[in-house]
Amino acid sequence: MRLTPWLAAGLGLAGILAGAGPATAHKAAPPPGPRWGACPAEQKELVAAGAECAKVAVPLDYADPGGRTIRIAVSRVKAKDQAHRRGILLSNPGGPGGTGLANTLALKETLGKVGDQYDLIGFDPRFLGDSTPISCGPAGPQDPPRKKTSPRQDFEDGAARARRTADRCFAHGDNAALLPHASTRNVARDMDAIRAALGERKLSYYGVSYGADLGAVYTQLFPRRADRIVIDSSTDPDATQYELFQRAGKPQEAGLDEWAAWTARHADTYHLGRTAKEVRGNVQRLLKRAETRPIPLAGTRISAPLTRLFLRQFVQHAENDAALARTVRTLVDAAEGKDVEPNSELAALLGFLNSPDVEASMTGGAIFMCGDGGWPAGGWPEDSETYWKNMQRSRATQPVFGPLVNDMTAPCAFWKSTPREPGTRIVNNHVPVLMLQAVRDNNVPYDGALALHRKLKGSRLLSADIRSHGVYGRGAEGKTPVPCADDAVNAYLGGRKLPARDLTCPKPQSVKETR
Repeated sequence: MRLTPWLAAGLGLAGILAGAGPATAHKAAPPPGPRWGACPAEQKELVAAGAECAKVAVPLDYADPGGRTIRIAVSRVKAKDQAHRRGILLSNPGGPGGTGLANTLALKETLGKVGDQYDLIGFDPRFLGDSTPISCGPAGPQDPPRKKTSPRQDFEDGAARARRTADRCFAHGDNAALLPHASTRNVARDMDAIRAALGERKLSYYGVSYGADLGAVYTQLFPRRADRIVIDSSTDPDATQYELFQRAGKPQEAGLDEWAAWTARHADTYHLGRTAKEVRGNVQRLLKRAETRPIPLAGTRISAPLTRLFLRQFVQHAENDAALARTVRTLVDAAEGKDVEPNSELAALLGFLNSPDVEASMTGGAIFMCGDGGWPAGGWPEDSETYWKNMQRSRATQPVFGPLVNDMTAPCAFWKSTPREPGTRIVNNHVPVLMLQAVRDNNVPYDGALALHRKLKGSRLLSADIRSHGVYGRGAEGKTPVPCADDAVNAYLGGRKLPARDLTCPKPQSVKETR
């Protein structure tokens, strides 16, 4: 991801239908074809590409296909190579909570000529972006950052914010009627409704992170409608979402160790230590200080939970090593009372946190993290003390990231609706799927992808020994590309068979660093 919503990056789910299976969903009359028109002016990439946009009506509740409908925003860039047209290609950028109206178009640079063979279909998942969007209403004035605090006080503050968020979400507008229908199974059903509205027999798909697990959901619910399915950076289908967050702690600590070793090799630039142990020691002292006296910087104070979140955001990709070193250097200087300005990367993160976008991002993640019944949503403890105990227990082996990944990341403990369906099981699934995974992904760990690979019996797994979240299309994001992964995906989407066996890509020639 890949810039996906902060607090929800890297999660997804899949499911067995309860009450309303695929056959039930298709008893309704076929939907009318979309009325295509101009895309919204703010979707500049789509407008520049000459895309068309429309709304597709879908049931709010697929168990009641003749009842209330909502409208899913869809974009289309028609295939340029009509002589070799292969159908439609949908995608999802992750989250949960990521909008995707222009996402499939964004893949075009990496797809190359293969992209010309598909109608590139983007869509905003239900309740996000332009798809009957849900807002939780204004949060109201925020309390100023504390000058003095404690780990327990930070936890209590976070739990209070989570409770207020849940209260606001259900009190605002028509949300109480809509939120029970926010689930990944329903997003997968919406995808199939888009397919039907476009008059296509099958759909092809690329999804990353949460979008990868959404792709697995689709293959479980609609195996005969799945054409070329590619999923990138997926998770263990037998784990709950809270467990998936918890499991990320160990590999994130390992990623920090990698970064610390890199930073020690650049000691003359960043002055954070000449050994990895010294660098890590500086990070842990910084956090210990922030746990009692948040760090004053740029007119605000940065708490320990926020510092951990910044560290997590950067440590996902090896290309971020220099940016993370600059950020830690800035925070250490600020903690020592020096008059410093935020480095550009830290300034961008602080700007995001102070923008209206952060509320929409957190809302989008919460409605799916809390609205689903199983993998990888669900499993959120209702007793807030459970989170606190897990946070404290984790400190012995995961001093930097343990308190973050065991925390009450989403307001699900206070959510006022219960999932309409049980969690999804991937069973008897032989749909051909091309899976990609970074071996050192510390957002969604590699062993989770192995678990899903065993369940998706028709899948092939392509592994890349890199520290990254997401393998396909890295070059288009300014990162070091993995050519064998890009080539494998394009070959498969272009009509070739899945590889005969699982593959491991050679390490990229270099990792680009921003100094």
